[in-house]
Amino acid sequence: MYQRIVLVGNLGRDPEMRYTPNGTPVTSFSVATSRRYTASDGQMKDETLWFRISVWGKQAETCNQYLSKGRQVLVEGALVGDENGGPRVWVGQDGKARASFEVRAQTVRFLGRREGAEVGSAAPSSGDVPAVPGGEPQSEEELPF
Repeated sequence: MYQRIVLVGNLGRDPEMRYTPNGTPVTSFSVATSRRYTASDGQMKDETLWFRISVWGKQAETCNQYLSKGRQVLVEGALVGDENGGPRVWVGQDGKARASFEVRAQTVRFLGRREGAEVGSAAPSSGDVPAVPGGEPQSEEELPF
């Protein structure tokens, strides 16, 4: 069996890195994904889902170094369920039930601009603007997603 999830969203908090007892780096952060739709009553609705992301190894160190709250990322990985195979469920401070999904990331791509990057700077940072195979980098407005 095989499963894979692809998310594009924004970091909800700065990454936190720790090390396992054998010295493997692990970085955790949260990603919010949003969608807007028209409900059956004609009202516009916003829906936000939160995912807890864990990244391992060298990529964990890179994420911890370059990512920060608000940065847009693309995450590819696998869903990790609780002991029953579902999302983690808890009761929030407001008394409402909440749930979040955990993703073990296999790939994290940095999207958007880094904080402090100037518009029109000579060299975009790695991951800011993907390259088109066999061509020059394209602008964010031309991306297919």
